[in-house]
Amino acid sequence: MRVFILATFLFSGLSLVSAKASGAKRDASKPYFDIYQGPNEQDSIINDPFTQLEYTLSGGQPYPNPYMSDRLGTTGPLLIQSTNLIEQLAHFVRERVPERTVHAKGAGAHGYFEVTTPTAMNYSMARVFDTVGKRTPVTGRFSTIAGNLGNPDSVRDLRGLAFKLRTEDGILDWPFLNHPVFWLRDPAKFPHFIHSQKRNPQTNLLDHNNFWDYLSANNESIYQVMRTMSDLGTPYGFRHMNGFSGNTFRAVKADGSWVYIKTSAYTDQGIKNNTNDEAIVQAGVNPDFGVQDLFEAIEVGNYPSWTIYWQILTPQEAENFKYNVFDLTKEWLPEDVPLQEIGRITLVQNPLNHFSEVEQIGFDPAQMPNGLEPTEDPTLQARLFAYADAQRYRTGINHKQLPINCPLNPVANFLRDGAMSFNNQGKRPNFWSQQDMLNLEVRPYNDDNHTIWVGGAVKYVSTPTEQDFELPRIFWNSLSEQDQNNLIYNVIWHMGQASDIEIRTKQCRIFQHVNETLGQTIAKGVNVTL
Repeated sequence: MRVFILATFLFSGLSLVSAKASGAKRDASKPYFDIYQGPNEQDSIINDPFTQLEYTLSGGQPYPNPYMSDRLGTTGPLLIQSTNLIEQLAHFVRERVPERTVHAKGAGAHGYFEVTTPTAMNYSMARVFDTVGKRTPVTGRFSTIAGNLGNPDSVRDLRGLAFKLRTEDGILDWPFLNHPVFWLRDPAKFPHFIHSQKRNPQTNLLDHNNFWDYLSANNESIYQVMRTMSDLGTPYGFRHMNGFSGNTFRAVKADGSWVYIKTSAYTDQGIKNNTNDEAIVQAGVNPDFGVQDLFEAIEVGNYPSWTIYWQILTPQEAENFKYNVFDLTKEWLPEDVPLQEIGRITLVQNPLNHFSEVEQIGFDPAQMPNGLEPTEDPTLQARLFAYADAQRYRTGINHKQLPINCPLNPVANFLRDGAMSFNNQGKRPNFWSQQDMLNLEVRPYNDDNHTIWVGGAVKYVSTPTEQDFELPRIFWNSLSEQDQNNLIYNVIWHMGQASDIEIRTKQCRIFQHVNETLGQTIAKGVNVTL
């Protein structure tokens, strides 16, 4: 924990907040006994080498040898009083928290977000953006998505780029993907889609029939299909890819006026991808290439960075926009909605402990300070619940008390108890008490005018339309001849492993609807007649 507090002083903008938070917690001035004396002691030695320490049991008792067990004589049975052995075995089989269902394998690092232009402050009252040059501590995590913890980093898949900004007004989480769109816009489809990409419940093998079964039955996925089957689907590590919020948010000013925004992070290292064949070789030679490449670059001072942009639409512009601004399968092309730079993220510090700083970190798009708000985007609304709930399952109801997830400003509320609550807010009331009244922030702005909806509750699922093929056609026509050939080769290589002729035929017809040559060439490659 000491590492994270110390790290914040590397950056301007939050030093006072960090100092206040550091001084306020674990107060040892109380008489007789301070329950934080033990944690303070463990914090004080966290970076000391073993050569300065002695081996102890988990309760602090010195013990002569970590290999020793208690037994009857030198050849008799072991005894249950062998605390050293039992502690090690019991802890060993409980070392893993549940694997993330998506984004299981990843790498991470620490750095800062720096405001580089006044753009964001012109549209949002969030203080993280209020001064050009201001720096905010950040932790980033990069990941593959559909696979499990043992996945090669070069697998054909989307990638996650998630950034946790520790602002003076609380946490701001930016969970991005390396594509501006997604496979779906109806959130109830998400578990079905992910299950189709996971292992077959009978064989426990990846199943190409299942993979293409879902996609061929949900035409709105075609733009993401084409992007993923291009060389964009196999990035060269984690440093050479862009990130996109995908979902639409609101930026709100102090007077309550607001605009729609999408946030993106463009790599300053330049885009670099593997071909399909290169990705396969890389998976065999070094399946952890992305993790290693990020760590080693930072270790030698080659700090990766991403320039952060907003795309902005007024409510009136959104009403007249050619696509529904809440449709996650639709990109706001920069030529239609220009990119406006707001800042830059630079990663400068590797984790000291991967589990504490990368595996235990959790991201939640609902975490944002005043001046940023969600929209009615249905997939965003689902994510506002699902992301936090995933962390409650993985690392517990008190996961925000873990050092890597903890905000730097004081937290005061009525969330108490639960497993592993190591900061239970002391003797303060656990309800809104008139005896010790908790102060309240003045409502920052009037949000009554944000949305007005008329109508009753309905059960709804979207229907694919011709509009779903516009962006795929633009994307196809934007590719070079070599990139088009690579996309075709990648699809044939992948879909050719699907044994179901009906599934292959359905998907080829979707490609044909995007472009006749594209569809016919793929069909020929997978032995389908259209």
